[in-house]
Amino acid sequence: MTSPTQLDPRTREVLRQIVAIHILTGEPVGSRTVAKAGAGGLSPASIRNVMADLEEMGLLSHPHTSAGRVPTDRGYRIYVDALLPSSRLPAADKALIDNSLAGIGGELGEAMEVIPKLLSRLTRHVGCFVSAPIGDAVLKHIEFVKLHERRILTVFVDRTGVVSHRILEAGQDYSQEDLDRAGRYLTSEFEGQTLRQIRARLVSLMAEEKATFDRLLKNAITLGSSYLDAESDQRKVIVDGTANILKVPELAEAGTMHRLFATFEEKHRLVTLIDRCIDQPGVRVVIGQEAADPALDSLSFVVSQYRLGEQVSGSIGVVGPTRMEYERAMALVGYISRLLSSLLTRQQS
Repeated sequence: MTSPTQLDPRTREVLRQIVAIHILTGEPVGSRTVAKAGAGGLSPASIRNVMADLEEMGLLSHPHTSAGRVPTDRGYRIYVDALLPSSRLPAADKALIDNSLAGIGGELGEAMEVIPKLLSRLTRHVGCFVSAPIGDAVLKHIEFVKLHERRILTVFVDRTGVVSHRILEAGQDYSQEDLDRAGRYLTSEFEGQTLRQIRARLVSLMAEEKATFDRLLKNAITLGSSYLDAESDQRKVIVDGTANILKVPELAEAGTMHRLFATFEEKHRLVTLIDRCIDQPGVRVVIGQEAADPALDSLSFVVSQYRLGEQVSGSIGVVGPTRMEYERAMALVGYISRLLSSLLTRQQS
């Protein structure tokens, strides 16, 4: 695979110009257009030779109906990794973001609603927010509410303020008094621990004979274990702006559109991809076929983790066509993820 270091300065500049122009126009880019844009003062003939070389390297493709070229996923990858101009967010964008997040007060539940809308509005693509697995959430409060016979509503609140609900089908009929006592016991005993830690302790308690004779402990173990078994690997996924996909000409073909909207409905596919690509801090970019999912090979993802102290809490990102303004999307995602991490950490300190 071609690396940026294999390209001489002239070739790098031509590739940079082609990608930038294609992102702006959505049309195949010809040599005369590149020449007019600058490209180091090269003539159209010289640029055509460079474009032919870039096509041979697999960095450009040549649509049959046009004399111009368009970037391939590999061309976009070199552009993102080595050719992107440094981009700083305009003061107006920073002010909008700061004002939008100032009102959440470190509450992740509010951030989950605000941030996807903000990213969608500022990029005109799809904004997304993915929480950490529920198993990594830290307990602040839990309670159980009797609904009907053996149906019980579990209300779980984590330390970032996110509220989760789950209806359980109980193995026996509990009174509301028993449910209240079990909720108070779990909150008092396990507040400040992650659900994975709580599960391990409940498993240990189940092995002790005391649980057999202590009604409160038995109820708490049974109800707590039922909730944890149902929730431990669940993720909250919020997306906003899917209608923006309709405005992208190259995605307008009916079959493509159907696959994309189906993917946004099947949010676990987005979670799988995002988890795979953000194994380290900083903004990460996945371009087209790098997603290794045929339904997503016309999209790019710009994502970043957000943190609570040193612990990764989840991720935010932008999903759009491979022809997106990467520098702007990366600057926005990076700034918002850092600001959110700061707000959450400050709230918990």
